[in-house]
Amino acid sequence: MSVNRIHAAQNAGPDTGRLKISVTSSMGLIPVTDATVKISYKGMPDSIIETLNTDMSGQTEEVSLPAPPLEYSLEPGSEQPYSEYNIEVDAPGYEPVTISGTEILPESLALQPVRMNPIEVEQREEETIVIPDHTLYGEYPPKIPEDEIKPMDETGEIVLSRVVIPEYVVVHDGAPSDASAPNYYVKYKDYIKNVASSEIYATWPESAIYANVLAIMSVTLNRVYTEWCRNQHWI
Repeated sequence: MSVNRIHAAQNAGPDTGRLKISVTSSMGLIPVTDATVKISYKGMPDSIIETLNTDMSGQTEEVSLPAPPLEYSLEPGSEQPYSEYNIEVDAPGYEPVTISGTEILPESLALQPVRMNPIEVEQREEETIVIPDHTLYGEYPPKIPEDEIKPMDETGEIVLSRVVIPEYVVVHDGAPSDASAPNYYVKYKDYIKNVASSEIYATWPESAIYANVLAIMSVTLNRVYTEWCRNQHWI
């Protein structure tokens, strides 16, 4: 999307969203006090529209930012339903951080965490984090289809007496057939939160959000259980 289209979408109407930024150290999640936070439109990083400072908790105040009309996120096939902003964070004793593509939906509060690395050498290096397009709006390869009924090496089925919520899930960073792709251990709660934020708009009705989150949890637990059974050589 061109800069002009971005600016037009972000100022298409009176709709606004809210943004709050939390800044912590990567060493122990210690709040970073008195960090300078600059906000600009994505594609126009030199046009600073807000400058904030973090408090004793490492958080900024909430700030209202222009966003596209609410109906964009409620109707399939509409224009881009969220506005995108750059966030630059600078604090004494830490390496600067830039986050590009923070998404703001109308009538919603976006919470943007920022983790800063303490300076260990004299030369300061800036870290840039780019947030990709939302999966409901961006163009991504189709998901790999799976068989509805998977073959079992042995007959029988193991049923747990209760629902078991794992502390971590294993995320394979590549196609299932790519054995060279790394595996990452991600906390279950963080995984569900990240998947939900990538597949749901915060502007949806509360019942729709609940239904989608429950579906994400169900699919995740089913896959975790299936992999566990395979490791136990039960299926």
